[in-house]
Amino acid sequence: MGLRDIGGKNVIALTDALEAFALTDTGLARDHNEDAVFVDPTSGLAILADGMGGYNAGEVASGMAVSILSEALRRDFAAGLLHGAERRGDAGCSERTLLERISMANSAILRASLNESEYAGMGTTLVAAVFHDNRVTVAHLGDSRLYRLRGGELRVVTRDHSLLQEQIDAGLVTPREACYYDKSLVTRALGVEARPNTESHTYSTRPGDLYLLCSDGLNDMVDGCDILKALLGASRELGPTAECLIRMANDNGGYDNVSVILVRVLRDFPASRESQEPVGLD
Repeated sequence: MGLRDIGGKNVIALTDALEAFALTDTGLARDHNEDAVFVDPTSGLAILADGMGGYNAGEVASGMAVSILSEALRRDFAAGLLHGAERRGDAGCSERTLLERISMANSAILRASLNESEYAGMGTTLVAAVFHDNRVTVAHLGDSRLYRLRGGELRVVTRDHSLLQEQIDAGLVTPREACYYDKSLVTRALGVEARPNTESHTYSTRPGDLYLLCSDGLNDMVDGCDILKALLGASRELGPTAECLIRMANDNGGYDNVSVILVRVLRDFPASRESQEPVGLD
């Protein structure tokens, strides 16, 4: 890992540990893109938002979410609140910081929707990942997802906050039947309530892991087996794999905006040489 200067401070950069690529596409049916993406492997950040609301309001909400979060979290990284917090004995610092910044973005979006009539009712899904200290902290609201490919196995790390998922959990709908039901009704979103009900977890990472963040425009159009096949082909550059995923979604109809972020772990990135206990996701 190298060093870089942010705001006059030398901080550890994760450039040699992480490789990343982000891509978003309007799709074939929409006339504008309400998704927003941000990725910065040097500070271990990946953020994806899928907006909702009236004309252009969803685009505003997702753009605000990504802009506010990315700017705040890059400052937090420079201040040592993300990578390296565990070394100082504050194991929950990264997750707590991420949740605080999401709450800050939520307040800004909600304020705008209440104060500007053209933005009334806007909101956005969110999935954000912070890579730090051989871990990844993931926070999400709504149905944008994070997948992990490890050892040839693809796993959905997040769980959709949607009416359909609640029906599946209650046994009212089987996973096989789910493709015939409305998938668009989310039960959590950023910017719609005073306090966002954000779900967050922290997991261990391993060299060779490949993480995919995506809007539902991908997984609604492309099944898990085909996503797995595309990711298994990502042995070299991530850009062509991201392009392949979006092309697959459009070939299957492209009924929604589709966005993907790929992050590959190239090597360990501990904050110190001291051993760290693995957590989560066996």
